[in-house]
Amino acid sequence: MREDLNERAPRRIAVLDPIKLVIDNYAADKEELCEADNHPKRPEMGKRTMPFSRELWIEREDFQIDPPKGYFRLYPGNEVRLRYAYVVKCTGYEKDASGNVAVVHCEHFPESRSGSAGSDQKKVKGNIHWVSAQHALPAEVRLYDRLFSVPNPGASGRDFLQDLNPNSKKTITAQVEPGLAQASPEERFQFERHGYFVADQKDHAPGRLVFNRTVTMRDSWAKQAG
Repeated sequence: MREDLNERAPRRIAVLDPIKLVIDNYAADKEELCEADNHPKRPEMGKRTMPFSRELWIEREDFQIDPPKGYFRLYPGNEVRLRYAYVVKCTGYEKDASGNVAVVHCEHFPESRSGSAGSDQKKVKGNIHWVSAQHALPAEVRLYDRLFSVPNPGASGRDFLQDLNPNSKKTITAQVEPGLAQASPEERFQFERHGYFVADQKDHAPGRLVFNRTVTMRDSWAKQAG
């Protein structure tokens, strides 16, 4: 299934665990459109546009205050590329009353826009995805995993119910790119970095976006079996 969907599923962006990113040197009233491939290996599938603005949603895991060695995403002082857009440098962050990071601040380099003549002048190792906070749409996303937490439930006489995976279904509210408002029930997509998703046959409707994860990007069980 993963190999089949990789060949034919159009790409879209969804932020499953959103945290606000504010570009302080980007005008508050400015908006622009960024071009993104519908499929990186099938140019005949064309391109789409994504709105870009001062405030974005990014994945919470794409920022750390004190990152481990080899972490190439956002942290204070580091630079990354916002996929299809600009290189940005993290300049600070804000915490909420509970002590959790609520907002990440950065500045962008206007000459670094993807596809422009100066886009290659800024060399960075990290590349993260985003959606415009002003234009993104909330979507119910159902993350399905294996029913059991081990390959052989109930092995050696063990009660198989003890091997049930408590995370076999997890429902979250994601922020998705606005183009997904046009998705039809049973239409399939790759949400970049997260896997392959299908618009729910019964619950997905205009004004209520519902996507089910069909399969992840990689087979986590293959690593365990090795």
